[in-house]
Amino acid sequence: MTPGTVVNIPAEVKHWHGAAPDSWFSHLAVEVQGEETSTEWCEPVSDEEYFKLK
Repeated sequence: MTPGTVVNIPAEVKHWHGAAPDSWFSHLAVEVQGEETSTEWCEPVSDEEYFKLK
């Protein structure tokens, strides 16, 4: 991604934000209100998994 990139993640799609140890990442999320909706944070990533990312 490059500065200014906009990504639309549909509801019910599990996704990774893209952070990695060799790059910074800034994340701004906008959630559209709806009926019977919620935010679910997924499981933490282990240090081993994180440091494998590039």
